[in-house]
Amino acid sequence: MKVKECMSLNVCCCTPDTTVTEIAKKMCDNHIGCIPVCDTNNTVVGVLTDRDIILRTVACNKDANITKASDIMTCKTCCCTPETDINEATKLMSDLQIRRIPVCDNNNKIVGILSLGDLANNDNKIGAKQVCDTLENICNCDGKNKNAE
Repeated sequence: MKVKECMSLNVCCCTPDTTVTEIAKKMCDNHIGCIPVCDTNNTVVGVLTDRDIILRTVACNKDANITKASDIMTCKTCCCTPETDINEATKLMSDLQIRRIPVCDNNNKIVGILSLGDLANNDNKIGAKQVCDTLENICNCDGKNKNAE
């Protein structure tokens, strides 16, 4: 199975200059917890999550009205393509402990996003065990953050 068979196509994006307040409103309005940050060519340059807003803005006493996405986004963004095998995508999610992967074309332009929810909604095609294993691997860090460098 390919990522394109279960990814979400309607992706809310923001630019590096979008304020955290605007991003939080967009997340609230669209019931999402992650927004890819794209340049003017729709090329992914980072990712911003609701957790990033809390830890990198609120907890640091930054003003959300003037703090920009570029100030708090995660720049090292793992992406996949619509043609990526779903097993490879779930392995990336497990290994990197990430809940969402932007899906980009060969020019790194955003075309979708693959989330844990997408996997769960397609567990009959992917296999419930694989979906559960992916979730467990993402959440289980034995008290350590695997992404810490």
